[in-house]
Amino acid sequence: MAGDGRVVLVTGVSRDLGRKAARAIASEPDVARVIGVDVVPPRGDMGDVSFVRADIRNPVIAKVIAKEDVDTVVHMSVISTPGSAGGRNTMKELNVIGTMQLLAACQKAPGLRHLVVKSTTTVYGASNRDPAMFTEDMEPRRAPRAGYAKDVAEIEGYVRGLARRRPDLRVTLLRAANVIGPHVSSPITSYFRLPVLPTVLGFDARLQFLHQEDLLSVLRHSVVRDVHGTFNVAGDGILMLSQAARRLQRPTVPMPGFAVGGLGSFLRSARVADFSPEQLSFLTYGRGVDTTRMREVLGFEPRYTTAEAFADFGSRLPVTGGRSEKVLSALARQLPDPDARPRPETASDPAAVTAPGGARRG
Repeated sequence: MAGDGRVVLVTGVSRDLGRKAARAIASEPDVARVIGVDVVPPRGDMGDVSFVRADIRNPVIAKVIAKEDVDTVVHMSVISTPGSAGGRNTMKELNVIGTMQLLAACQKAPGLRHLVVKSTTTVYGASNRDPAMFTEDMEPRRAPRAGYAKDVAEIEGYVRGLARRRPDLRVTLLRAANVIGPHVSSPITSYFRLPVLPTVLGFDARLQFLHQEDLLSVLRHSVVRDVHGTFNVAGDGILMLSQAARRLQRPTVPMPGFAVGGLGSFLRSARVADFSPEQLSFLTYGRGVDTTRMREVLGFEPRYTTAEAFADFGSRLPVTGGRSEKVLSALARQLPDPDARPRPETASDPAAVTAPGGARRG
């Protein structure tokens, strides 16, 4: 490797995507060294990546950046599910406090030239007031009040603050659509792995996906290109939830929104799938993002469309049906009676099954 190549630090390498991202970046000819950091060592092969045990919530991360002469930081250490972190409080601490400490270290590192942050389109939320396609300049129609989306909104705010304080630093913020692939474990993949899919009655959510390989490619691309800014990253096209279920040959059970939420709480407590309120809103309304800036400014074109990414994910899943559908239907009958709940148009739940004015959205 050339001595003047980039020295890249990647956070969150104990998780599969972080480890694979570090390996992908290390394969770039313009990269001299890659240092992966996390609180525990990764399970898989790191290849040419050097591992340093470090907690980004601790100011010691600044010493790692200085000692290794890091000029590029790739932040992958943002967790989307409380279960993987050991609880919501720990998740928030890792996401928000960890990012604050990392950005403080970046601000103090005079040799740092580039920061790449893997964010998510979840920051836009999902509601009945959403535009057909979110552009990078748009705000969510309903500000997130809790969970992963709130963490991401705070993290992006801190990243923009650093960009203002260090105008010499190139900051690339990648808002990735739901990442999907045969081996990806996430709230949305755990949902589609269910033998039967509970859906919200009267709604058909719009879905966009980013294949895992395209996520790794856009991270590599962003590290070696001198481009800064915020970019939506997703495969071309949109799938409706009903189409996705048919392509997986998964039976669906339509339920009122509150019933899906109740079932989701049961599945979450059983650690079968993660059903947060934001996940329920997403399965109700879905989300679409505009990727013009990704192609024209960042200069990146995903290899997989949304449909192709989903097809690759689904190719490894067994077909289900029959008895499983009966079991889920029986469970649904045990949930509270819809007639005992407030009328949807008066309910305070933003994921109520009826849109304002009584018009169903579908």
